[in-house]
Amino acid sequence: MNTTTLNALAEPTRLKIVELLGNGPLTVGEVADRLQLKQPQASKHLKYLLDSGLVDMRPDANKRICHLRLEPLMELDGWLESYRKLWEVSFDRLADYLEELQKSKTIIKSGEE
Repeated sequence: MNTTTLNALAEPTRLKIVELLGNGPLTVGEVADRLQLKQPQASKHLKYLLDSGLVDMRPDANKRICHLRLEPLMELDGWLESYRKLWEVSFDRLADYLEELQKSKTIIKSGEE
C-alpha cells in the first residue's frame, strides 16, 4: 500500500478536490471556484495531488485540465479489501451471538409462563 495516497487524502481540502474530480475533469479555476479557494491555494493542493499520483493535468490553451487517476484509488481499495473480509467475519460472529442471545431469552420467557 502506497502511503502517499493516504497522506494526500488525509488533508480535507485535497479530499474534497478528489471528490470533485470524481465527477469529471475540471480546470484549476473551476476547482478553486467550487471550493471557494484562491487559485494559488487550489494550485498548491492540486500540485500535491499530482505529485502523489492521484491527479493528472493536461494543458488546454491557457488552462490546466485536472482529472482523477483511478489507479491509486484502486490500489487503496485492494488494500482495504482484506480489512473488509475481517469485518465481515466479525459481523457474522456478532450476528450469530445475537441470535443465540435472542434464542436464550425466548427459552427463558417460555419457561416463565
